[in-house]
Amino acid sequence: MNTFEEKWKNNKDLAFGETLREGSRIQNWILERNGFSNLNEFKGFIRCKNRILDAGCGNGRVTALMAKHNQNAKIIGMDLFTDVAKENLKNYKNVVILKADLDKELDAPETFDFIYCQEVLHHLKNPKNTFHNLCEMLEENGEIAIYVYKKKAMARELIDEAIREKVKSLDYKKAMEKVSALTTLGKELQRIEGNIIVPEIPILEIPKGTYTIHDFIYNFFCKCYYNSELGMEGSNAINFDWYHPTVSSKHTEVEVEGWFKEAGLDITHKKVDDYGITIWGLKK
Repeated sequence: MNTFEEKWKNNKDLAFGETLREGSRIQNWILERNGFSNLNEFKGFIRCKNRILDAGCGNGRVTALMAKHNQNAKIIGMDLFTDVAKENLKNYKNVVILKADLDKELDAPETFDFIYCQEVLHHLKNPKNTFHNLCEMLEENGEIAIYVYKKKAMARELIDEAIREKVKSLDYKKAMEKVSALTTLGKELQRIEGNIIVPEIPILEIPKGTYTIHDFIYNFFCKCYYNSELGMEGSNAINFDWYHPTVSSKHTEVEVEGWFKEAGLDITHKKVDDYGITIWGLKK
């Protein structure tokens, strides 16, 4: 079973509406990690682009966000499983969805002035090679924006891998049943008010800081995602997305910066948070 085919087939609208809805937590997370303080800043940027590639477009939610705010650009979405994106984006006249295996050599019909590839590369067998293949599709002064998982604290990495071993071979229904308890845990932890002050714990790779109970467990011990805007079913799909894939690499800031340097790109934006690494590069 392919994780992402099952994920999108069973959750066609997952986060789609929330990605388009101004002010939603999901839209704000996308904008903020990419350096936009609000939707208007994003609109100003995307409207200047003519040819856009969403590499690994999934169900097409970010493709739709870009198409909604730039109806004059030609936008191509690429994914290995395209049925859901094609259906979700059928009313966007400037969008074309192409079937492509990003792990292999890519044969794009043209070059692009903006390539968006986020929440994708870490699920490929060779993310660095795919990144360089995408950079070959950039025209001069084109930009690429990627997001990959960041290597996390020791306990979180160990527990994540232990859970993944128990989940990755299960069919969709059984895997969702397994991770549903984590979704419930996340929901309940978010109900606890107040913060805890944590000293630096070097042996666990936990930095000193002030955390909510939920964030402390989530950041350093296990992914127990819950978002009230998505509800239990949608949040459960997010936890499935984390624990079911057989390929799920984690990266360091220095490593990913090295990809950009090797590709000859100028880094124009970087955002590293508790969950991932977002970097933009400009092709000179």
